[in-house]
Amino acid sequence: MQHIGCMVEIRPIRPDDSVEELTKLLHRAYAHLKSMGLNYTAVDQSVSTTLERIKAGCCFVATEDGQLIGTIVVEPTSQDISDCPYYTKHGVASAHQLAVAPQHQGKGIGSRLMDAAEKWAKDNGFSELALDTAEPAHHLVTLYLRRGYKCVGSVQGEGKTYRSVFMAKNL
Repeated sequence: MQHIGCMVEIRPIRPDDSVEELTKLLHRAYAHLKSMGLNYTAVDQSVSTTLERIKAGCCFVATEDGQLIGTIVVEPTSQDISDCPYYTKHGVASAHQLAVAPQHQGKGIGSRLMDAAEKWAKDNGFSELALDTAEPAHHLVTLYLRRGYKCVGSVQGEGKTYRSVFMAKNL
């Protein structure tokens, strides 16, 4: 477990955490991206989609006073995840569904969630962590570049209003 200050905890999701609340958190966190015309899955995904996505790997949550305020999922990669060939490389894990409640953004919580995902990947024998985001979300691309991620490919996903850029970092 990691603590930010004395009130925010980063930990694996537990059975008593509400997937409904996690889904609402995702919708709030991705609302700005939705307003940019970017139809990320998390902007309006159902509770069953949230559950499916968190069961695919290890889901970490950030909590404050028992409330869910952030999340990320990290998992082994496979051909089922994406059209990007990089995601099929041996030794590559991937991170998805990074979200921090709007009122908690800019406080380092997203960075701590990324730290947890990178640590999970390294501890589980992966040499790289990959992720993808929308090319037009320049602020997110810049954030990942600052964390040491490099662009490794891009693809226009079926049904998406944007081209995804794939990024990876050596661990």
